[in-house]
Amino acid sequence: MPSSAPSQRQLRVGEQVRHAISQALQRGDVSDDALANTVISVSEVRMSPDLKIATAYVSPLGAADKDVVVAALNRHARYIRGRITPALRQMKYMPELRFRVDDSFENFNKIDRLLKSPEVARDLGDDDGNEDDL
Repeated sequence: MPSSAPSQRQLRVGEQVRHAISQALQRGDVSDDALANTVISVSEVRMSPDLKIATAYVSPLGAADKDVVVAALNRHARYIRGRITPALRQMKYMPELRFRVDDSFENFNKIDRLLKSPEVARDLGDDDGNEDDL
């Protein structure tokens, strides 16, 4: 049965691609009105098993509409790919770039709010109190 976890090679190459994309965006290599005055954090890059597709998860900070920023990045994906090629010259094939909104922070906040809700706190408090009586 094949493992669904990424290989060490996928993780290493994904981190190299993430670093290269971050540098290109910091330098301001992409000029687009949707990206103006927006800081873009690249939190993760997941590589396909054959290393030909790189999916970058980004968090646009200071953007009113994250989907507009991600759409702009996807429009300029081929240009960004060309800009990061020198940093990844050791790769046999330059991966196709795809950008997605990273919503993991919103998920973490939602779980945190649920854990701090009065109902959960009450349930956790009752369990702790009953076990001491045994």
